[in-house]
Amino acid sequence: MSISSYIRTIADHPKKGVQFRDITTLLLNPQGLCKAIDELVARYSGADIDKIAVIESRGFLVGAPLAYTLGCGLVPIRKKGKLPGKTIGQDYELEYGADRIEVHDDAILPGEKILLVDDLLATGGTAIAAIRLIEQSKAKIHEAAFLVDLPDLGGNRKLRESGYSVFTLCEFEGE
Repeated sequence: MSISSYIRTIADHPKKGVQFRDITTLLLNPQGLCKAIDELVARYSGADIDKIAVIESRGFLVGAPLAYTLGCGLVPIRKKGKLPGKTIGQDYELEYGADRIEVHDDAILPGEKILLVDDLLATGGTAIAAIRLIEQSKAKIHEAAFLVDLPDLGGNRKLRESGYSVFTLCEFEGE
């Protein structure tokens, strides 16, 4: 079975006209979850990743078992004010407004090879903000990996045009 077959679509959530791609059905299914993690492990085994940076919150669910299996560190990227220690941050634009993500200032060291992981790539705004945050620490982005790509929203294209490598396990075209 393909990864996409484990992901359900919920129409009109969170608002009318949106096709929400719900990964909770993938997480609930042991075969689906194992398949997703195994495919990511196969791609990144031997890549000498130092740390996996994961975007709050669903990225944690994918990145933690991947970091464990690859034997590397895990760096949570969180919304403003959620981390207890000294942080560095990156502001970014949303469809209606702005937000900020942060990471502990000592979580990523200069020269480290970082894999960015999240559950879904839509417009790419959060992913680009996370990459900029990682680059503030003088680390190198190995790749940005996602379970799901929504190519119609342009995030994959935006990341690639900015010079970053992108890997996704499945994609859903607009409906």
